[in-house]
Amino acid sequence: MPLDFSSSRRSTIGVEWELQLVDQDSNDLRQSADAVIARAVLPDGSPHGRIHREMLLNTVEFVSGAHNTVAECMHDLLETAAFLRPVTNELRIDLAAAGTHPFAMPTLQRVTDSQRYADLVERTQYWGRQMLLYGVHVHVGVEARTKVLPIASALATWIGHLQAISASSPVWAGIDTGYASNRAMVFQQLPTAGIPRHFDHWEELEAYTADMIHTGVINSFDEVRWDIRPSPKWGTLENRVFDAASNILEVGAFAALTHCLVELYSREIDADHVLPRLPDWFIAENKWRSARYGLDAELIVDARGTQEDARQGVERLLHLLAPVARDLGCVEELASVEEILRCGAAYDRQRYVAAHATQDPLDSVVEFMRAEMRADRPLDPRIFVAQLAMARGEGEPHQESRGARRA
Repeated sequence: MPLDFSSSRRSTIGVEWELQLVDQDSNDLRQSADAVIARAVLPDGSPHGRIHREMLLNTVEFVSGAHNTVAECMHDLLETAAFLRPVTNELRIDLAAAGTHPFAMPTLQRVTDSQRYADLVERTQYWGRQMLLYGVHVHVGVEARTKVLPIASALATWIGHLQAISASSPVWAGIDTGYASNRAMVFQQLPTAGIPRHFDHWEELEAYTADMIHTGVINSFDEVRWDIRPSPKWGTLENRVFDAASNILEVGAFAALTHCLVELYSREIDADHVLPRLPDWFIAENKWRSARYGLDAELIVDARGTQEDARQGVERLLHLLAPVARDLGCVEELASVEEILRCGAAYDRQRYVAAHATQDPLDSVVEFMRAEMRADRPLDPRIFVAQLAMARGEGEPHQESRGARRA
């Protein structure tokens, strides 16, 4: 069946950020998306176009417009957050974000009243009811359909690195899973999620789509939820690897990484260079390793099986992308990746708070997520734990907490 790819200007960018609705008093999730969105109206009474529903009623999604720069997208997201805060404050709700909520129980969450989501849960049963997950999705415009699949395959060689730097979901239903990104492990249980399938020609993707529709797996291509996928409707390549970032600085960093990678490989095609590829089994292994170990993972970087430390790989990637970032106007946002490397990825920061808070460790993690959302940047978890102890009237934190290493 034909799968039309819409025209799109090269390297335009749009960002989607899934956010949790957190009760200000209990730190648990609130099933209040309908109430929030009903109140999120513009002065003329029309709905706010950048605030969307998602699968669960504890979630809202912010979407930017299609822009030329990451900074413009971040402006949209910040403006939307500022617009919505009076609404959520009136309901005693805070916005927060991470790949998962530390202690909310998946089976207690309510699904948005939509036939699409009802069908998903009916078909996938237990795993469909576990989708208490949040991500950042980045769309980048691709001007020619012939470029889409080669660029997607090249991006897939970096899935492990991108997942490692963004991992923010170590705790699931009150338990530290031992994984940096438990979101990645849960989400791939859906039949069309996980690492992307490789196709050399667009016609092969069309045949795959036709087979999936004919056999009842999907109703349309947008139900294919690969980590990296074409988005034919928008004329973009969509990167869905990232766990949800807990602050705007990290959202900008993840957007800049994607923006620069797509443009880099578009230039490589223009220069008639062969783009990098990895066998599917190495991509799958990298996804598992980065989900398990985060930035401490050893990742496979070529078809010969060469391996490198994820941190070193991210640093190598930053060097590779620096000239492209200058051209795209996202040098500052790309440099934010270095700040994440310095202060620790979100999974590491969360674990520090849970380990050193003197009471209610997972409640403290949610407080930390809320604080990072307000600060618009990663926070030093050592300082946060000390301030939280003082706010709770506990005095100075104990010596182990003061002397512990930085996350």
